[in-house]
Amino acid sequence: MKEKSISYKGPLALLTALFFMWGLITSLNDILVPHLKSLFALSYVQASLVQFSFFFAYFVMSYPAGKVVSKLGYKTGIILGLLVAAVGCALFYPAAALRSYPLFLLSLFILASGLTLLQVAANPYVNSLGSADTAASRLNLTQAFNSLGTTLGPMLGGIFILSAAVLGADQIKQLQGDALSHYYAAESASVQMPYLLLTAALILIALVIKFSKLPVLSNETEQTQDGKDHRLWQKKHLVYGVIGIFAYVGAEVSIGSYLISLLERPDIAALSAIDASQKLSLYWGGAMVGRFIGSVLMTKIKANRLLAANALMVVLLIASAIVVHNRFSMWAILAVGLFNSIMFPTIFSLALNKLGVMTGRASGVLCMGIVGGALVPIIQALVADHLSLLASFIVPLVCYLYIAWYGCLGYRPAH
Repeated sequence: MKEKSISYKGPLALLTALFFMWGLITSLNDILVPHLKSLFALSYVQASLVQFSFFFAYFVMSYPAGKVVSKLGYKTGIILGLLVAAVGCALFYPAAALRSYPLFLLSLFILASGLTLLQVAANPYVNSLGSADTAASRLNLTQAFNSLGTTLGPMLGGIFILSAAVLGADQIKQLQGDALSHYYAAESASVQMPYLLLTAALILIALVIKFSKLPVLSNETEQTQDGKDHRLWQKKHLVYGVIGIFAYVGAEVSIGSYLISLLERPDIAALSAIDASQKLSLYWGGAMVGRFIGSVLMTKIKANRLLAANALMVVLLIASAIVVHNRFSMWAILAVGLFNSIMFPTIFSLALNKLGVMTGRASGVLCMGIVGGALVPIIQALVADHLSLLASFIVPLVCYLYIAWYGCLGYRPAH
């Protein structure tokens, strides 16, 4: 009873700032892809290694990160995550100076490894800071600021990283001597300074958290974890939650990846690439707005019910977009972003329910599901190649059907 009387407003405010920062850093990948493609004259497949390196780090590092958090606690896990991410950001400086694409990819992997540790530590920490009944609401609120970071990140990245003129491969070939050296120097500097600033910001936040009095919770550490990993896989609601995270991240990224191509089609919206990219901001912006709304609604509606309702709404939107097959399809798919909003933090929160001292390692297992963002778009691409782009949206539709089932039945912990 004593823990319930503690006010967690200060720690939650600090963690909210942390969520904003890692959202901002993550969204800079969308700016790096065209920038590095130009700088190194890469093919689209080679440039796609930027996102692959990022997602692969989540898959490889999530489970080890869970073990670190379960051994050292949430606060130490957050600090280590910030410092590892800072190392990744700092490595962008020599990568740009040496013009080494492999070093850029290594930097991204290290940066993402740090963010993985942050995610594994901070999500369950927010989940545990207060009543279990309002856990999903708290996590949705902090994730809303993560979405704010992902919204502002591309804007800031465009100003700083893409401030230098981006030339095509043919244009670069025409440059000679000093002109070529000056171009490469400008391109390198446009990456070096922003990531040095991010390095400093991450270290500063780590210091602030180090000297902050964050509460130590009873379920932070698990002293006797050796040989007991099998216990996690016996928790069906956790295993179903991992599949839920896989389905959600995969569906969200897949829709975002093919939305511009869909809106360019004459039979859908016939938009130019620029106009379609502006409409894409409605898809991602809807997730931010929805999380603020969802955090309020969850104080009155059970989290699992809201999750199921949102997932079923998305199923209806995608199905109607496939059937109607005109400009309505554009607005139906764009509206998916609003209902996507609560899904990741809500699935995460429900999957961690009643896991006690296993929460840290369970968080690591859950984050492995983020690899869906790398695999589901490939599945949708295969369907698009054999059927049609609009018909391929049945792939994310199936993902949302699973999420609806999880919100209705799969979330229940076994007693």
